[in-house]
Amino acid sequence: MIGWTTWDPWRELEALRREVERAFEDYRIGGPRFRAGFLPGLMARAYPLLNVSEDKDNVYVEALAPGLNPDTIEVSVLHDTLRIAGEKTPITAEIKPEAFHRNERGAGRFVRTMTLPTEVDGDKVKAEYKNGLLLLTLPKHEKAKPKQIAVQVA
Repeated sequence: MIGWTTWDPWRELEALRREVERAFEDYRIGGPRFRAGFLPGLMARAYPLLNVSEDKDNVYVEALAPGLNPDTIEVSVLHDTLRIAGEKTPITAEIKPEAFHRNERGAGRFVRTMTLPTEVDGDKVKAEYKNGLLLLTLPKHEKAKPKQIAVQVA
């Protein structure tokens, strides 16, 4: 005899709810992927926003970071790990935080760490801050550059 089951829409919705919760689980406060930052809200946001590209000799990083105090910018590289730190000053110190109706422009100290696509030579890194962009040129380490191999015909 074939067993019959009836379709239960509430059971289906409960299963969907569990799947959605599981998908967002790591991004809750305290989850393994949660990173503290100075921006307000339930979840910290990565700051500054980064574009990363590369060619055969260099890795290029563009960090969107308007409003930074250039004297506070710190850039360091170790093997294939990039660390950018700095401080974003508030627009005005005269307005108390509790007086804001909405404050989406965060201020304070930040640190952003990322793994680069390859190992770079930390001694030759060039950094420039202009028009709210931090532009980094990170030369690839010699052992990370592709080598041309001659093919001999026998």
